Amino acid sequence: MKSPKDMNFLVIDDMDNMRRSIRAMLRLIHFGKDFYEAANGRDALKMLEKDELPIDFIISDYKMPYMTGTELLFRLRGNRKYRDIPFLMITAEANQEVVAEAAEHDVDAYMTKPFVTASLEQKINELLFQAENPSPLTLHMKNARDLEEKGDVDGAMAEAKKASAANPNSSRPLRELGRLSVKKGDFKNALRYFLNAIELNRLDVTSYHYLGQIYYKAGDIPKACEHFATAMEISPRHSDRAINFSKLLLKQNRLKEAEKVLKLVLRNNNDDIDLKEDVAEACGQNGLYEMGIKAYEEILRDDPERFYLKKNLGLTFRRAGHNNEAVKILEEALEKTGEDIEIMLELAYIYLDLKMPMRTDKWATRVIRVDPANKEAKELLLKLA
Repeated sequence: MKSPKDMNFLVIDDMDNMRRSIRAMLRLIHFGKDFYEAANGRDALKMLEKDELPIDFIISDYKMPYMTGTELLFRLRGNRKYRDIPFLMITAEANQEVVAEAAEHDVDAYMTKPFVTASLEQKINELLFQAENPSPLTLHMKNARDLEEKGDVDGAMAEAKKASAANPNSSRPLRELGRLSVKKGDFKNALRYFLNAIELNRLDVTSYHYLGQIYYKAGDIPKACEHFATAMEISPRHSDRAINFSKLLLKQNRLKEAEKVLKLVLRNNNDDIDLKEDVAEACGQNGLYEMGIKAYEEILRDDPERFYLKKNLGLTFRRAGHNNEAVKILEEALEKTGEDIEIMLELAYIYLDLKMPMRTDKWATRVIRVDPANKEAKELLLKLA
């Protein structure tokens, strides 16, 4: 491994003065040959993927817009080229959520702000020493990863068992054994491993999430919800997990609980428009109409180019019983989308409800013009006869 003075550092923080401060500290202790910077995890990932930066060490803030430090780490751990780069997480406070996410994504180490140059130097040296002198647990876990990638799941499980024997107090090997058991379709042993993992570590978010999936597949919805809820309580920032949990709640018609989860998702990821669109769709299709309307309106305000969402917004207004608003939005959507049969039919039905037969006739006739065999449009015209 290179000496720290010859390494290329990537510093990621949404605060420009924090990036400058870290860079100054590194120069003060003569660490770093070249320095690269990014304002958030998304930009850092783009830099790494596009420019193929020769990075030897990453220092990243935890809480950033667009993509957090742990979300970036998750992406890097899944990339063969970058997964073994030492990763130091910087956080304003080491609360339960930070500790849980750090453990879940196998962060090498984290330190809290504010910190001094000596602390940074010590932490970097510790990480480099760990990289040069991996523990038996780390070695066996890497062997398990390599064997799984070669298709040898049984060999990977054998290595994970060795890792567990090397450090019986770590939940990580048990979590891996559970995941590999799921991969083999052995849900009975997977359940046992994940339960043992959370017994060792009550903050093992991934194990709770897998337990939720296993119980859901087994048809035990109350237990599935219980474990998904625990995962959310420990680490509410994981958006994919939260949305999947909310959809499970919606299927159970537990609208208030689902709304609470989705509001938490939006609060933690307010700048992520793609995620907001997922939330809006889930709300609009599952009874949380007012929340869906609000989300669609915010998206269209912040990103007018997503004009295709006007159709969804109009349909959500319709489901909520706001017919006048639905008409306005759907007619605007039709100007952009052209001859959309679904929109024209919906307008015909709305005008029928509003007791406006001439407009009902107008839209039903337009549908027939596009699709002469359309049964719904024909039935609407018969009602008007």
